[in-house]
Amino acid sequence: MLLWINGPFGGGKTQTAHEIQRRLPGSVVCDPEHAGFGLRRMLPPGLRGDFQDLASWRQGVVEVLDLALTHHDGVVIAPMTVTDSGYFAETVGRLRELGHDVRHFTLLAERETVLERLRERGFGRLLKAAAGKNAGLRRESWAVRQLDHCLERLREPEFAEHLWTDHSTVPKTADRIAVLAGLTLRPNTEGRLRTRLRQAGVGLRHIRFD
Repeated sequence: MLLWINGPFGGGKTQTAHEIQRRLPGSVVCDPEHAGFGLRRMLPPGLRGDFQDLASWRQGVVEVLDLALTHHDGVVIAPMTVTDSGYFAETVGRLRELGHDVRHFTLLAERETVLERLRERGFGRLLKAAAGKNAGLRRESWAVRQLDHCLERLREPEFAEHLWTDHSTVPKTADRIAVLAGLTLRPNTEGRLRTRLRQAGVGLRHIRFD
């Protein structure tokens, strides 16, 4: 089974994917963003754009996830924002055509909720304390520019199943996805402090500087 976790940038996809992986034995996170940034770094700065526009990214994601799903004995989790209908068909749709059990979920939240999460990503808490509440948003300017488009597109029926997360923690969102996918997660026994430290670590490992 593939769990494709969609949502706006800053919507909690990566945190949710790693929460599921932590509590679902045998599962693995295969992040399509890694391939995208690798392709982007191959290009001269003046030619770098949205890596999803590269056919090599879309084809490569299908090839790699198909390989993982065919040979890995466990659930594969892919956290990735995709809002273009054609690109969605070329990735999620193509994997379904290949016979894989793909469960797609879109994490949604109100605009202000996502903005607050963007402020706190990575070094966001430190930046906000040192330079004001909008410091984190300046660092996340690309994600902010994409936010309204993402929220509008991802509300469309083709991007269901929709999960609203404004009042849900990451562990609770993971629980909801597991129930809908027919999976059983190990109980979440972490305390609040340990959870926040672990999530901060996940966030720091996924900071992009280019």
